[in-house]
Amino acid sequence: KVSIKGIERELLCPACNELFTHPLILPCQHNVCHKCVKEILFAFEDSFPDGGSESSNQSSPRIRVSPSSMDRIDRISRSGRKRNSLTPRSSLFPCPGCQRDIDLGERGINGLFRNFTLETIVERYRQAARAAIAIMCDFCKPPPQESTKSCMDCSASYCNECFKIHHPWGTVKAQHEYVGPTTNFRPKILMCPEHEMERVNMYCEICRRPVCHLCKLGGSHANHRVTTMSTAYKTLKEKLSKDIAYLISKESQVKAHITQLGLMLKETECNSERAKEEASHSFEKLFHVLEEKKLAALQAIENSKNLRLEKLQTQAEEYQGLLENNGLVGYAQEVLKETDPSCFVQTAKQLHVRIQKATESLKSFTPAAETTFEDFVVDIAKQGEILRDLSFHSNGLEIPEINEEQCRMYNKALISWECPGKTDSADIYVLEYHKLNREEESVTWQEIEVCSKSKVISDLDDGSSYVFRVRGYKGSICSPWSREVTLHTPPAPVFSFLFDDKCGYNSEHLLLNPRRTSVESRAGFPLLLGSERMQVGCYTTLDYIIGDTGIDKGKHFWAFHVEAYSYLVKVGVVSSDRIQKLFHNTHDVTSPRHEQDSGHDSGSEDVSFDPSQPFTLVTLGMKKFFIPTTPAAPKDPASRILPLPSCLGICLDCDKGKVGFYDAGCMKCLYECEVDCSCIMYPAFALMGGAAVHLEEAVTGKHEEYHDDI
Repeated sequence: KVSIKGIERELLCPACNELFTHPLILPCQHNVCHKCVKEILFAFEDSFPDGGSESSNQSSPRIRVSPSSMDRIDRISRSGRKRNSLTPRSSLFPCPGCQRDIDLGERGINGLFRNFTLETIVERYRQAARAAIAIMCDFCKPPPQESTKSCMDCSASYCNECFKIHHPWGTVKAQHEYVGPTTNFRPKILMCPEHEMERVNMYCEICRRPVCHLCKLGGSHANHRVTTMSTAYKTLKEKLSKDIAYLISKESQVKAHITQLGLMLKETECNSERAKEEASHSFEKLFHVLEEKKLAALQAIENSKNLRLEKLQTQAEEYQGLLENNGLVGYAQEVLKETDPSCFVQTAKQLHVRIQKATESLKSFTPAAETTFEDFVVDIAKQGEILRDLSFHSNGLEIPEINEEQCRMYNKALISWECPGKTDSADIYVLEYHKLNREEESVTWQEIEVCSKSKVISDLDDGSSYVFRVRGYKGSICSPWSREVTLHTPPAPVFSFLFDDKCGYNSEHLLLNPRRTSVESRAGFPLLLGSERMQVGCYTTLDYIIGDTGIDKGKHFWAFHVEAYSYLVKVGVVSSDRIQKLFHNTHDVTSPRHEQDSGHDSGSEDVSFDPSQPFTLVTLGMKKFFIPTTPAAPKDPASRILPLPSCLGICLDCDKGKVGFYDAGCMKCLYECEVDCSCIMYPAFALMGGAAVHLEEAVTGKHEEYHDDI
């Protein structure tokens, strides 16, 4: 049993955020109160330049139009549609539920259905919320009595006495339908809003709304797919019941998510407090530095002030002595009173020097110190600009991006990422991944802390898809998660081998690198010398090379790259009992049909396909992948030609006797066929003309160091 009080959130109008009152169903399937729809439309039309209204938002205070809705209203109004236009036009309505502009059609609000089901649920909620408040009789004389029933035909509530009076036995009103006390009176029959005299009896599957037969015959739903109302009722009810049952069966999962969200709420609280403490500590350190600088600056100003005051005070005292009967002048005046020449000369000589210096200083007066402190002005313009730009470290912590081109999924997974700004702003990265399994109800991420920008992961399941994401950390601040990237593992364990430089290897036509991981075909002098015997109808040979390790059981996968300039390359597998025949056939430079003693006059005969080939190969070349001609292959030749993947893979299943050719980038199977695996099977390659093949290298820990260096 559903708790009415637990669904209040679903019963609130998105416009007024109050319980629905006469809700209308919009074409986008959202519900809005009838009054709110009108108020929004009034606000919408009043916003037009020629609307003739100065009160754009003077509607009822119960409605709260969001800023985004008002922005859309302004945008639509600027499009030029006139409020009082005589030409019928589609009425646009900014839905407060989905934040989209909805076309209400030519009838506008009159073409919308009332949601009587939602209205009934709201009424039940109101009754549950005000269980103690009774519905009074509409016909009693004061004081009114509590009603006992409501008439759905009269749309009124009655007590027992008033009901008998207004619905006497033997009259038509006695046949009226009555229910328990309610204020929600809904019509017995749902009528079409476009054809008011017609009842709806069909359901339009295109518009997802009830329609009448006139709508289907010649109305706006004439070409739409419709069904009967009973069929739509049964179908929608079955779907809704099934979906509700599924959600109820997942109650434990929902509770687990609620628990997880609760823990995340607590974790968010804790992390926010920790972030506040760290921010406060950072600003306190900044305050401490500023306080030290402040004290040092004030002390320097104070020392300079004292020194200047001392100098100016000394200079002032010296000039004070130049006054009459004071200081130096007064002393000189007393010396002038001396009458003994020898005594006067003895004292006056030094005194005269002092008087001359005082005279010169008086003529060129210069203060002993400056009164301004311009040298002590603190320039904080640059520092102020830096402080104004001061922000949380998370704003500067860039979101890392997983580089899918550098990532590899082979024997191990190499996951590489980078920062858009090419700066390593994070101290540490956290890489998370999980196996993609749509049957699992919940996802469990595995977490790895990485100090670099790449990580090699082992022990991933074969033939699976994994989702990866990464984010950076600097202290307690972390960046948002990167975009999730899905990568696919090979369909089988990786088979390691090298090119065999002994069995059938033609060193005149093929060139191996020292590690035997790359082979290249070269057209040299041996081919030119052999061409002397070629006259007409000749063909050029394929040079074969195999792997140095065979497979006798199990399922294995290997990958390789074919250079884009390669003209013709064949790849696949060959059995051990056919190897000698394979290499023996390929050493003939010219067709035996064209020897002078062959008995053939030309080589123009068609070469027939030999179904007993000693190998299972597919043809590559000119940046194309050619699906072999088989009964199951498409008849159209163009449909058998695919773009050549940058990395090609081969999967050999000896137990099932099948070999598959894959796009190793996305692990998509391009072609699969049966093969006889009764003998030991070897990887086989054939090249002609300019071509090169490189084996895919196994992922090791060195790849991690290599990407870090990059």
